[in-house]
Amino acid sequence: QVQLVESGGGLVQPGGSLRLSCAASGSIVSINAMGWFRQAPGKEREGVACISTSDGTTYYADPVKGRFTISTDLEKITVYLQMNSLKVEDSGVYYCAVRPRDPRGSDWSREDEYTIWGQGTQVTVSS
Repeated sequence: QVQLVESGGGLVQPGGSLRLSCAASGSIVSINAMGWFRQAPGKEREGVACISTSDGTTYYADPVKGRFTISTDLEKITVYLQMNSLKVEDSGVYYCAVRPRDPRGSDWSREDEYTIWGQGTQVTVSS
């Protein structure tokens, strides 16, 4: 069973940066993509970014394109989310998740494609 542990959240001013990490442990043979989702208070959880672990293809939600970068270190079985030029509306709980199917040709942000989720880390962007 794969377990995911996120870290790196915190409080940052608008325009600042944070880097989230998500380390996976356990049996990872069935992982073909890793993703980040977020949930703001009173809103539904939404996909932020996804990366294929087979070919490195990345996918981003429109609100974060050009500001966020997802990457992986497959030796450490860790996925990162570098968040720059943060805005107040980026605040929320950020979750990482893994999926067994490569997202190519599918909706990478479908939550039901992700089988294992982390516990979440809080990101607050405020002055």
